[in-house]
Amino acid sequence: MPYGGDMMTRGKRKDRISCVRTNPQHVAIIMDGNGRWAKKRGRPRLFGHRAGLETVRRIVKAAPNYGIKYLTLYAFSTENWRRPRLEVEGLFTLLQEYVDKETTELVKQGVRVRFFGNREGLPPEAVKVMAHCEQQTSAGKRLNLGIALNYGGRGEIVRAVQALAARVETGGLKAADITEADLESHLFTHGLPDPDLLIRTSGEQRLSNFLLWQLAYSEIYVTSVLWPDFTEEDLTEALSSYRQRERRFGGIPDKG
Repeated sequence: MPYGGDMMTRGKRKDRISCVRTNPQHVAIIMDGNGRWAKKRGRPRLFGHRAGLETVRRIVKAAPNYGIKYLTLYAFSTENWRRPRLEVEGLFTLLQEYVDKETTELVKQGVRVRFFGNREGLPPEAVKVMAHCEQQTSAGKRLNLGIALNYGGRGEIVRAVQALAARVETGGLKAADITEADLESHLFTHGLPDPDLLIRTSGEQRLSNFLLWQLAYSEIYVTSVLWPDFTEEDLTEALSSYRQRERRFGGIPDKG
């Protein structure tokens, strides 16, 4: 089954207006606050990143218990290269260790992993470990875990537009005939349903170049909790908030 193969079409989603009574099927998370968490404890930022990976382990394990089928985590943005070199190198070392260590457990849990973003410029050993994890977990059906690594929303859209422009140049597509579906087919997240809920930790209230196309109609939940402190109880609070929302997708609810 292709990744996200049971998704609803976006046209149907936008026509549906309802009070949410169930948990979201797709949750995206901006995992923010690792550095501040470490600073509060007088420790280096990498100490916070390591603690953040422990939170990833807990939330990935818990998510399917709430009916979540897709979990997308923002691990490293294209802008994060601006951070100090030692922090970036250390972060990739941690990510590589985590993926290598957790792959067997993810297979046992029925988790299918997909990394998306630009792999050019990433450490070769990290790319190798990522590809191995994707291959080993490809049969997972309990949870689809997306990890955005070296990812930027604007760059993703530019990449898709360039692919469409190339088709127009070769005569394979007319500019006037381009649809949303055409553009979506060239996104890293092709085949995924749009996130129903975006969670951002640490209290910041911005998208930070994450899933700019895909989050168009997502519900947003911001918590002041720093990512290493984010627990399953915090997840249930976010899901409870989501269930109270009325999702209109631009329409007006029919009160009968």
